[in-house]
Amino acid sequence: MKGTNELKYVLYARKSSESDEKQAMSIDGQLMEMKEKAKREKIDIVEIVTESHSAKETGQRPQFNYLLDNIYKGKYNAIITWAPDRLSRNAGDLGRIVDLMDQGKLKLINCYSQSFSNNPNEKFLLMILCSQAKLENDNRGINVRRGHRNKCMIGIRPGPAPIGYINIMRANRISSVEFDKERAPIIKEMFEKVAYEGYSGRMIKKWLDRINFKTPKGNKMVLSRVFATLKNPFYYGEFFFGKHWYKGTYQPLITKALFDKVQIQMETYPKQWNKQVFPFKKICICGNCGSGITAETKYRVLKSTKVNTHTYYHCCHSKDMDCREPYITEEEMINQLISYLPLMKLDKNYMIREFKDEIKRVNNMRMIIENSSYQGKELTPHNGTEEIQPTDEMIRNYLLHILQFGTPQERIRILNGIRSKFELSDKRLIIRN
Repeated sequence: MKGTNELKYVLYARKSSESDEKQAMSIDGQLMEMKEKAKREKIDIVEIVTESHSAKETGQRPQFNYLLDNIYKGKYNAIITWAPDRLSRNAGDLGRIVDLMDQGKLKLINCYSQSFSNNPNEKFLLMILCSQAKLENDNRGINVRRGHRNKCMIGIRPGPAPIGYINIMRANRISSVEFDKERAPIIKEMFEKVAYEGYSGRMIKKWLDRINFKTPKGNKMVLSRVFATLKNPFYYGEFFFGKHWYKGTYQPLITKALFDKVQIQMETYPKQWNKQVFPFKKICICGNCGSGITAETKYRVLKSTKVNTHTYYHCCHSKDMDCREPYITEEEMINQLISYLPLMKLDKNYMIREFKDEIKRVNNMRMIIENSSYQGKELTPHNGTEEIQPTDEMIRNYLLHILQFGTPQERIRILNGIRSKFELSDKRLIIRN
């Protein structure tokens, strides 16, 4: 290929967050095909970048953003990928690609069946193909929403059935749900134990583990899923989808009266249901299904009898019981939040008050230590100096300090001053300003 020796390629492979069987070609398949093409054409691949993320929204793919940033810096100047729609299915990302081509920083996009250089006709064709992919996405979204709405109107909740039920496809291609004969009785007993025996969520979890209860995928039922199951109205015959409530046409597992009794029991003993403090739950949602984020702490006793504790954040499954968003440790979450510090939108008035209160507390403590004759007087500022007027840099450094070393309560308080919201997708935080 002409000019190949002047080009430094990055191989980019992507699939959406859907399962492999729903993909035209999985990441492994894309890599295999493009590596063979690179070998045939003697292409120099500098780096391989892969990503499992939808391309429907602009700027929300971390690895794609990384790729464009490296092109801008000159690390590579050509892309080899399976098809144009692997790169973009939205106008924003397409514009960023074309802009790099206009600047001469991106010289060639090499796809399986065609290539696109910094040529007006080829760029125009690239824009047409990517726009076609966007049109397909938009139409697919409309059709999916219409199908979901029609299902809800006839009393069928779209998506996987909650645990205790199984999905059934009828001859007329309309799906329904039926009892999972193995698990439905146990799920019903969960409700009964809470309502009539006073079980808490953690007690239910221990009971399920004791009887070796497994989900259809062969996993133990995590605590967050226990809570979500006990709060799910689907089991008495109603469900919420989109912005509306619907009456199901399937057979309820429990009565409305039993469900209501469980909810009262859960409200009666709230401390039994959530004893720990998890500061980062409120600033983040699941990027795969839109559910909230919850957390749990796991304990491991070492041979030295020392107990190691690790806190994990994950999807709470309120919108999709089978969401596959993986766990992320609290340490990983903090490190990623720190990387977003320069981009965070802050409530400056709130942060300034917190900063000044912290300075006051530190000065008072210093005075207690330094002056044995301290009589409990509030001292601000220290040693008669002028009151500190915090700069933006000082506030962000203070936020950094609390994120790294603060107590859970201190973190909760300081996070109230962050206006930015985040999504958790593929164990990566994505800022939503």
